[in-house]
Amino acid sequence: MDLSKAMSQDGASQFQEVIRQELELSVKKELEKILITAPSHEFEHTKKDLDGFRKLFHRFLQEKGPSVDWGKIQRPPEDSIQPYEKIKARGLPDNISSVLNKLVVVKLNGGLGTSMGCKGPKSLIGVRNENTFLDLTVQQIEHLNKTYNTDVPLVLMNSFNTDEDTKKILQKYSHCRVKIYTFNQSRYPRINKESLLPVAKDVSYSGENTEAWYPPGHGDIYASFYNSGLLDTFIGEGKEYIFVSNIDNLGATVDLYILNHLMNPPNGKPCEFVMEVTNKTRADVKGGTLTQYEGKLRLVEIAQVPKAHVDEFKSVSKFKIFNTNNLWISLAAVKRLQEQNAIDMEIIVNPKTLDGGLNVIQLETAVGAAIKSFENSLGINVPRSRFLPVKTTSDLLLVMSNLYSLNAGSLTMSEKREFPTVPLVKLGSSFTKVQDYLRRFESIPDMLELDHLTVSGDVTFGKNVSLKGTVIIIANHGDRIDIPPGAVLENKIVSGNLRILDH
Repeated sequence: MDLSKAMSQDGASQFQEVIRQELELSVKKELEKILITAPSHEFEHTKKDLDGFRKLFHRFLQEKGPSVDWGKIQRPPEDSIQPYEKIKARGLPDNISSVLNKLVVVKLNGGLGTSMGCKGPKSLIGVRNENTFLDLTVQQIEHLNKTYNTDVPLVLMNSFNTDEDTKKILQKYSHCRVKIYTFNQSRYPRINKESLLPVAKDVSYSGENTEAWYPPGHGDIYASFYNSGLLDTFIGEGKEYIFVSNIDNLGATVDLYILNHLMNPPNGKPCEFVMEVTNKTRADVKGGTLTQYEGKLRLVEIAQVPKAHVDEFKSVSKFKIFNTNNLWISLAAVKRLQEQNAIDMEIIVNPKTLDGGLNVIQLETAVGAAIKSFENSLGINVPRSRFLPVKTTSDLLLVMSNLYSLNAGSLTMSEKREFPTVPLVKLGSSFTKVQDYLRRFESIPDMLELDHLTVSGDVTFGKNVSLKGTVIIIANHGDRIDIPPGAVLENKIVSGNLRILDH
């Protein structure tokens, strides 16, 4: 019998309650067996991880169906999402360094580059002039520290997948004017979809156990940051806010206007949580949105929406904004809520199939979902330029191109582009892996006047190609298209076979 199905039927009958209790007991026993295998120097750490997992698993068994009641979802009140222009109009304080000295920058660095065909941490992929995501981040913060004579530290939340490789590379920044700290998010056991028991038999995560563990989403930051001791260290140093963002979002730079708004609140009431949101386009229909729910701001993700309402959720007219995952959070508030065990985040159930074909689920949480636990939370509707994620080689092509200029680690849209929107780029499966993508472009094309690019099949680009308007290039199966050096393609569809051979 598939227990997960049995659990999800309505009506918590006594029978289900008995099953639930037995299941919790079985999981507890399995986790104890795993814990015994931990070497003494890892015992405490492993125990914290497994205790955290048990709490999450307990909540998973209690919750049924989508975690929001659609009837209670309302548009947020006008003043709960402020336009960035209004925040910016307040200007900057006379002493910028005094507000910067109360800030800590945290980058979420748990992800691998596998979706782009790269081994190791995603943050070590080269994105611009040989600079990696991590290089650009360090350059940005070093520039702040030098310009304003401040001491803004950089903290990386690694996962067990990225920690070792990241630490090796950090030595190269030892002469930079940025103090860099790391801490690890938890390591939780994946559970069998049928039995709901952990797949792992011991604590190791090599060999056959490699796939038995996972990092439980970035919502884990609150507990891990607290457990690492860094939270108390920074509070002791007089730091007040963390600015949290994904390391692959190249638009997530420290914004002095938002920081000033936090440090000098206009109504005197400190704001404990700011979420940067931006206007949805058709490409963002799946992004989480801010709503009003039971009197609080609440982040609603597509996975929480009842099936009958998914189309409504995706509507650009009803829910106009989405979460960029650029978040500003009060350190004192994190400490208070963590100690009260009061940070409430919905559980995301993420199904996976392991290499051997075993179906598992991993229980995750998202950092932004905690917004409803904080006091006086605020959304700020920021320009699209603060959301520049690089998830695919199509995104990589944009940020490597002349659409952007690079200055002190920050990318800004080129002044030569006449309209502020980013072109829509869709590169086909031949470009998915970074090494294949790089091989297919002798140099990155001029894209200043591009609106839309679709490339499919076996296509290569010569040097100094220029793309304008809408360009669609489709090589059919078995055919190859070589775009010649210096070619200018404006509002063109290229298909068929175009081979350029050296003679």
